[in-house]
Amino acid sequence: QVQLVESGGGLVQPGGSLRLSCAASGIMFSRSAMGWYRQAPEKQRELVASISAGGSPAYAEFVEGRFTLSRDNAKNTVYLQMNTLKPEDTAVYYCNVNLWGVDYWGQGTQVTVSS
Repeated sequence: QVQLVESGGGLVQPGGSLRLSCAASGIMFSRSAMGWYRQAPEKQRELVASISAGGSPAYAEFVEGRFTLSRDNAKNTVYLQMNTLKPEDTAVYYCNVNLWGVDYWGQGTQVTVSS
């Protein structure tokens, strides 16, 4: 079955950095576009960044220039490098893959940006 396992979240001060990882199994990873979403308390889940099967990333405006999404097909893993973090980046971050119209999600990893 499809499994997405996120890691790398934590507490960081404003201006700091974190790198999130999402290890995928049960899918043809190299042929799958992948995405990262986030959900802050009392807010809707929103798309942060996505990467095509060919490795082309796209970013939400609010993370453009600060976050970098990459993938390692040999490891079936995507990485979200988050720099210059802001308190408003605080949220649970979820890895996502959509297969034939069905969304699959990881369990999420908490990112807290606070001094």
